[in-house]
Amino acid sequence: MLHIVNGDHVGDKLRQGNIRGDILVWREVYPVGPVFVEMGEPGQRSARAEYLERTMGIPRDDYVTKCKSQEQILENFHKYDEVVLWFEHDLFDQLMLSYLLHWFSKRAQGRTKLNLLCVGDYPGIDLFRGLGQLTTKQLEALSGTWQRIGQKELETGSAIWEAYASPDIERHVEILHQDTSALTFAHAALDMHVSRLPSIMNGLGIVEQTIVDLIQHGVNTPRELFQEVGSRLSLLGMGDLEFWYRLRGMSERPSALLEIRGPHTFPDYRKQTTPSFENCEISLTELGLEVAAGVKDWVKLKGMNEWYGGLRLHGELTWRWDPARKQLVHMA
Repeated sequence: MLHIVNGDHVGDKLRQGNIRGDILVWREVYPVGPVFVEMGEPGQRSARAEYLERTMGIPRDDYVTKCKSQEQILENFHKYDEVVLWFEHDLFDQLMLSYLLHWFSKRAQGRTKLNLLCVGDYPGIDLFRGLGQLTTKQLEALSGTWQRIGQKELETGSAIWEAYASPDIERHVEILHQDTSALTFAHAALDMHVSRLPSIMNGLGIVEQTIVDLIQHGVNTPRELFQEVGSRLSLLGMGDLEFWYRLRGMSERPSALLEIRGPHTFPDYRKQTTPSFENCEISLTELGLEVAAGVKDWVKLKGMNEWYGGLRLHGELTWRWDPARKQLVHMA
């Protein structure tokens, strides 16, 4: 049996527990940077590797090597009687799940049975953030509760992945109006995906808007902000590397929204947080206050060159996020 999981933390606990089979930790960050329907094409992989190195400090050679290694294990899935996908409800995991379902949908399963364990809560945990919160014993209790993956799940995952990897924003809008109920948590996760786009109010996506709101309410250190944003936007499943990248972008001049007081270097894959960074104080600049009030539009002032899946956001954005209606709207 092969178990595919997101995160070394979960993988280590499964190895420690009474879980029969091999463990494959799938290492990717699909909410960040360009993605493509077929992720193995060398030119496209190179573009993604360059982006992840530039934004989060993930060495491109390291990224490419790990991709090839995990794909080799996946290609040999036929040697297992069963494959179990262990995932949770947030955007991070739902995109990973959709990619893997798309991948399996293009291959004959033969005698190998595909199974899915996907959870959005756990008894006794008020704010369920993910499988990493669970103890080894709690994960053991989930073993065997997975459900068989059928054609409907494969088709739904494939449709989601192809929409997310599309450069056509209308595909990202359309998937929200399709029936994705075969994957229980997909629709809510995709709603979070589109809410990351700049809003009609001030050009801030949901991550940036939440950071601004928290600072206005007195949360003013990097670690506190990361923890509070993680709680409020738990459905994103955003990790620390992505958060530091977003925070850095908001503090870069010109058109900085944030002022960071104190000596600091932003953490990334190579550099972990330091005491000096942890003790910095963060406040809104004058522009940050104007954007927070809706007086100015950050994207119009700063411009944008960002990737969310297959979408490259740059130039004039004809689609914006409407926080009041909680949907993307077309700007005439």
